Amino acid sequence: MNGGGHLDRSLRLPRFKSGLLKEVGLLGLAASGAAILLREQIDKLKRARAERLDARARNPNRAIAFIERHVPRRLGAVMTVVVVGGSAAFGVVAGGHVDEAIAALDDTRNALANAAGFGITSVTVNGRTQLTQDEVLAAGGVNGRSSLLFLDAASVRDSLKANPWIADATVLKLYPGALQIDITERLPFALWQENGKLAVIAADGMVLTPYVAQRFASLPLVVGKGAETRAKDFLALVANYPVVNSQLKAAIFVGERRWNLRLKDGLDIRLPENDVGLALASLVKYDRENKLLSRDITAIDLRLPDRLTVRLSEEAAKAREEQTKKSSKKAGSA
Repeated sequence: MNGGGHLDRSLRLPRFKSGLLKEVGLLGLAASGAAILLREQIDKLKRARAERLDARARNPNRAIAFIERHVPRRLGAVMTVVVVGGSAAFGVVAGGHVDEAIAALDDTRNALANAAGFGITSVTVNGRTQLTQDEVLAAGGVNGRSSLLFLDAASVRDSLKANPWIADATVLKLYPGALQIDITERLPFALWQENGKLAVIAADGMVLTPYVAQRFASLPLVVGKGAETRAKDFLALVANYPVVNSQLKAAIFVGERRWNLRLKDGLDIRLPENDVGLALASLVKYDRENKLLSRDITAIDLRLPDRLTVRLSEEAAKAREEQTKKSSKKAGSA
């Protein structure tokens, strides 16, 4: 106050001390916070180390310990199921049991469907004459364990058509438990012989059955490779000539090119490769004029268009030879 400045210094000193104290307090708080954070970080590191040590103690293999720490829980159980299932599948395939496994699965699901009320309670089969109902159902793969729910109509139809007797089929599923099957059967047309074996064939050449039951004994017989597919047209042509057709025992396809006819009395008729109808018409004409088919001959050759050649039986040949000798003697004595 008196100009020396003592009063001013005394007033500024308390202000300076107050600001310094505030700064010291803030620094203390910051240090305390840093210490707390540091302790938390140290505790976290200690826990992590303890976990690693514990994992090593339980499993000394580091790789496995790593997997145990980082792989999701229950994955091991899932992988076990996958491995066991894969091993089972491999065993089924390698052991050749795929069909049995599929059949078992089908039986299981069909059993469930049947229990739910979708069993096949009635079956109608229309159009059958040669096959029994059981044979039709067996051909379609339908059995007592089948359920209508899981029955594949298209698959059943394909299986039915694979049977040589069945030309076409329709399969209808009528819920809850009715099955209707309509089939178109092939008709037995002829007996076909090749390499000494007989089979019943349809008109289209399809082999219906490899054996011959007595009920098919009256069917016409065709013989030779390729005869089964050419028989329909050829036998229809022969049917136009009743004199020949009524005595026909077998039609023989020669070299897959032409036909021979074997009549019931053993007479062989050799037909040309082309113009078979003209050759048969000529044969009928000769028979009408000369009773050719009633004579003692063993073969008639019609392969040449401008002539007919016959071969006599042994008896007829001897008789003709003797007749020729007698005629020669008479001519010499005269």
